[in-house]
Amino acid sequence: MMTQEDGEYENSTYEYMDYGYVEEAKAGGYAQREALHIISVIIYSLAFTLGVIGNGLVIWVTGFKSKRTVNSVWLQNLAIADFVFVLFLPFSIDYVLRDFHWLFGKTMCKLNSFVCTMNMYASVLFLTVLSLDRYISLAHLSWSEKYRNVRRAWCVCALIWITSCCLSCPALIFRDVFQHKGKVVCFNNFHDESRHMIVVRHIAMVSMRTAVGFLLPFATITISGVLLAIKMRQSDSVRVNSFSRTVSAVILAFFLCWVPFHTFSLMELSMHHTNYLHSVLIVGFPLATSLAFFNSCVNPILYVLLTKKVRKLVRRSCLKFTKSSLRELSQSVSATELDSPLPSCSPEETTANSYV
Repeated sequence: MMTQEDGEYENSTYEYMDYGYVEEAKAGGYAQREALHIISVIIYSLAFTLGVIGNGLVIWVTGFKSKRTVNSVWLQNLAIADFVFVLFLPFSIDYVLRDFHWLFGKTMCKLNSFVCTMNMYASVLFLTVLSLDRYISLAHLSWSEKYRNVRRAWCVCALIWITSCCLSCPALIFRDVFQHKGKVVCFNNFHDESRHMIVVRHIAMVSMRTAVGFLLPFATITISGVLLAIKMRQSDSVRVNSFSRTVSAVILAFFLCWVPFHTFSLMELSMHHTNYLHSVLIVGFPLATSLAFFNSCVNPILYVLLTKKVRKLVRRSCLKFTKSSLRELSQSVSATELDSPLPSCSPEETTANSYV
C-alpha cells in the first residue's frame, strides 16, 4: 500500500468516488460534504434494494417464465449487467459512510471500479443493439425473418460482454489504494513521474469512455430512431408496438442518467490546468455519479409500468409462487400434526375413563 501524507496529488485524479478525501474541512464545507454523503448513501441504498429485486425478477421472468425470443435475450443480458453492478454497491455505500476510508484492499478497489465501468459499457452497448434490432425488425422485415434468431442474439451478447471487459481494463491497471491522513483511499494512480504522461493517460481514458460509452451509441441510437420515424411516415405497414415504446423509454432513461456523469468527467480534465471548476466538481460529481448508479434499478420499473404483458406475467408468477408456498406450508403443518405423539394419560385419568 502506498503512503502519501501531505504531498501533491500529482499522479492521481479525482474520478467518481475520490472527492471525499480531496476537499478539506472548512467553514461550512464539512456540513456540505455530510449532506452530499447522506444523499449519495440514500440513492445507493435505494438503487441496491430496487436493483436486486427488480433485475433479479427480470432475469427470472426472461430466463424461466417467458418464451425465449431475441427480445428476451437482450433484456435478460441488460438485467444481468445491472444486477452484477448493484451487487457491488454495498462496497460504495460503506466507503461513503466511512468518509471515504476503503477497508477492502487493493484487489476489491480495482474490481469494484472494473464492474462499475463494465456495467456502463455493457448497458449502453445492449441498448444500442436493442435500438438497431428494433429498427431492423420493423423496417426490414424480410431480412429480419431470415437472419434474426436467438442463437445469433446470444453470439452478439457474448461479443458485447467481451468488448465491455476489454474497455474496462484501465480500471484494473490504474486503480490503486494509498494511505492519506489515517485513511485508505481508492483512487486512480497513473504510475508515472512525468506530469505530461499522467495528463495524456487521463485524457485518453476519459475520451475513450465518453466516446465509446456515450457519444457513438447516442449517435447510433439517434440515427436508427430517425430512420425508423422516416420509414413509419413513408409506409403504413410499419407500426410501433408496446415493446418498441418500452425500449425508447429505457434508452431515454439511460442517457438522462448518464449525461451528467460524462459532462462532469469532461469538466474534470480542466483540473490539470486550473482549479476554476473545483468547487463545481466537488458538489456536482458525487450527485452525477449517484444518478448514473441509480439507472441500474430504473429499467425493471419501466418494464412493469409500460408493458402490460410483463405486468400480467409478473402478477401470474407471483400468484403461482404464493399459492405454491401456502400449499407447502399447509402440507408441512399437516405432516407435523401426524408425526406428533398422542398425549399420554395419567393412571388417575385412565381409571376415571374406565368407569365412564
